[in-house]
Amino acid sequence: MSYHDQTYFSDLNALPAASNLIYKDGKISVEKYWDLDIASLSNRNLSESDKVEKFKSLFLDSIRLHMRSDVEVGGCLSGGLDSSSIASAVSVLFPENKFKTFSIYYEGKDEVDERPWVNKVLEKYPILDDYSYTPGEKDVIEGFEKTIFCNDVPVTGSSPISQNFVMKLVREKGIKVLLDGQGSDEYLAGYMHSFYRLIGGMVKQFKLTQAFSQFNSHVNRQQFGFSKKPGLLGKSILAGFMSEQKLYEFEYNNYYPYLSNNKSVDLNLGRADGTRLNNFLYHLLTTTSLPSLLHFEDRNSMMYSIESRVPFLDHRLVEFAFSLADEDKFKDGITKIILRKSMQGILPESIINRYDKKGFVTPGEVKWLRGPLNFLISDMENQKLDFLDKRQGFKIAK
Repeated sequence: MSYHDQTYFSDLNALPAASNLIYKDGKISVEKYWDLDIASLSNRNLSESDKVEKFKSLFLDSIRLHMRSDVEVGGCLSGGLDSSSIASAVSVLFPENKFKTFSIYYEGKDEVDERPWVNKVLEKYPILDDYSYTPGEKDVIEGFEKTIFCNDVPVTGSSPISQNFVMKLVREKGIKVLLDGQGSDEYLAGYMHSFYRLIGGMVKQFKLTQAFSQFNSHVNRQQFGFSKKPGLLGKSILAGFMSEQKLYEFEYNNYYPYLSNNKSVDLNLGRADGTRLNNFLYHLLTTTSLPSLLHFEDRNSMMYSIESRVPFLDHRLVEFAFSLADEDKFKDGITKIILRKSMQGILPESIINRYDKKGFVTPGEVKWLRGPLNFLISDMENQKLDFLDKRQGFKIAK
């Protein structure tokens, strides 16, 4: 068994991504039908305007294709760059159609409520018909049980539960096909830890002036204090000289010491062609991040008989993005540059210039485990936690 086809069940393997299982003459074989050939992709010499126009054209064409349906199509709308781009593009391409959008929010002093950003899109495109919902404590308990049941794997955070709430709302409003923004972060350097690989690649090539300039731009853009700079610099240097495999193991052991016991991570993060940043993005796309996100996407949506479509994962868009230079994706502390530029005139300017990264925000695991989901751990027998290394400081929330 390879790491690509492992599951949580004995004697049950998953079919690796972009692969066909072939049964012929009594024999089974698995053949990969698509992969990125980064070395053969190069559009770095295109002018900036040509790059932007090409990406815009591919993105809008992907939206057109994903809107084909015999039933009504809706979309997620969180107020972030990705879902807002999809909803705005649909509004431009299909101005005669009402387009239902859906979001989940949480009210409270310490919660992140994305509705002000959602409203920016709704103000620009009144054709959008938005539905939002805030879950209560009873919903959290029910949502947790449904999410665990339909996914058949441990849930690694609270976001899949929130996603389940979205899918339930979509079903209640009669939508059976949904557009979602998964995938963009993985190949357009949307995650902030892409920064370490960008700077690390420059350091490794001894482009120290360029690295120093990008480092300062990122620190200033995110308004990081002086105390945070040494850690950022250290991670960036490590990213330049450590293999992706070793770097992943280092980060995993650091963030999850009570689970890892300093063991090696069972992944094969080999060297992909291209820059240090592209190597990182390739593994986000194919191994470490996106496969899990798509698993939750598929299971949560199909629990409610919803077909979830992801326009950002059109293979033409992915291939084109990997053919571009690093600075077309991440520069001066700004992520997903090519997407931001291509959405000029389509997206509200305030969202194009939104540089914080929230992800799928929820009140968080600790708050829920101390509140409506406390029953999961309050009566737990100690022997059930034997797989944890308690010497590393793991404590049950009380």
